[in-house]
Amino acid sequence: MNRRHLLKLAAGMALAAFGGIGYGFAWEPQRLRVARYSVVPLAGWRGARPLRIAALSDLHVGGPTIPLARVADIVAAMEALDADLVLLLGDFIASRKPRLTDPPLDAWTSQLAKIRSRYGIFAILGNHDWWHDPEALLARRGPTIVERALEEAGIQVLNNRAVRIETAGAPLWLGGLGDQVAFDTEGSRHPGGADDLPALLRQIPDDGNPAIIMAHEPDIFVQVPDRIALTLSGHTHGGQLRFFGYSPFVPSRYGNRFAYGQVREKGRDLIVSGGLGTSRIPMRLGVPPEILLVEFGAGGERANAA
Repeated sequence: MNRRHLLKLAAGMALAAFGGIGYGFAWEPQRLRVARYSVVPLAGWRGARPLRIAALSDLHVGGPTIPLARVADIVAAMEALDADLVLLLGDFIASRKPRLTDPPLDAWTSQLAKIRSRYGIFAILGNHDWWHDPEALLARRGPTIVERALEEAGIQVLNNRAVRIETAGAPLWLGGLGDQVAFDTEGSRHPGGADDLPALLRQIPDDGNPAIIMAHEPDIFVQVPDRIALTLSGHTHGGQLRFFGYSPFVPSRYGNRFAYGQVREKGRDLIVSGGLGTSRIPMRLGVPPEILLVEFGAGGERANAA
């Protein structure tokens, strides 16, 4: 290959890289897809029809890719899924500290509260929802201002708490774990989390009915016992950049092990959402914004994301 061919190849590669970066900033963060999963079996589930759970994570409303106006579109997409249960997996806030440009809390909590489902809507908090509240950080306890806003809108927040949901197929236990890095702020002398897995598990009896927990960060999955049929998480954004199933930057101590998608280990299931918004840089490439739709009792493995 002569010098002219090498220059053409270099120019072509540079153009492709520039185009990919432009796509990652301008186009992919504006997409919205439904990532569909089926988990078989759900221990204790006796329903004649599948149980459909719709979940969203890492909304980061007020950030550059999720302005307030876009929340209504996401809510409409959730509504169209006709879910039995709606779960919100944390990180509703974009900013790490309160800013004058942050949308009013009730402007987006009231939108989320419009999502209808047969058995209700439940939420947990993410790290941004803690970091946004200096007083809660100082006291090292909630409720945070985000939690209060969600509850005032009629959305039940589960902080290290489990509830029993009466469904048509069988009672279902749903637990919500406190955020695992709530106090890991920059310069903090006392890092740590607001999570208490043992306290949460004590509220879920071994009665044969299925049990699911929500945990914003997926790292807790290594400690989750067999009693829990499914753990639903977010936080990683799928790395925001993902190439051929690999994410070079994952905010997890386990790297790509829990970066994105369905993980099955020792008969237990974890599903990690790629989320909706962005953090640090307003860019996504290879992992577009998504809503989760999880079905139990439908048979089969993970379906293609649509």
